[in-house]
Amino acid sequence: RLLRRVRDFASVAGVAAVDAKIADGALSQLEVDGRGLDALDHRYLRLIAVNYGGGPVGVETIAAGLSEPRDAIEEIIEPYLLQQGFIARTPRGRLLTAQAFAHLGLPLPAQPPTQFPLFNGSEEP
Repeated sequence: RLLRRVRDFASVAGVAAVDAKIADGALSQLEVDGRGLDALDHRYLRLIAVNYGGGPVGVETIAAGLSEPRDAIEEIIEPYLLQQGFIARTPRGRLLTAQAFAHLGLPLPAQPPTQFPLFNGSEEP
């Protein structure tokens, strides 16, 4: 998806071929970081990290949080994040990896307990 957008920048600039200068300028204006993540990728990762403690979170919830259609999430945003190891798909939803937290400069969340007690310990059964 970025290649097409960089090519569009070159076309607008009236340049027939994309060179390093055109590519750097286009990627800078598109707010693409050194790992190839754009602003929407960062919004996706931050949503899961900040609002959901790294996940798991369902794709419908992510779509609502980003105001993007589910198809856009699954077909445009997630493939590159999966390929780069920033997210994992599980039966319970999407999870951020430690690599994603490091890239965002956020600490890893504390691991929640796997089971919640039925009683708080002061009550008799």
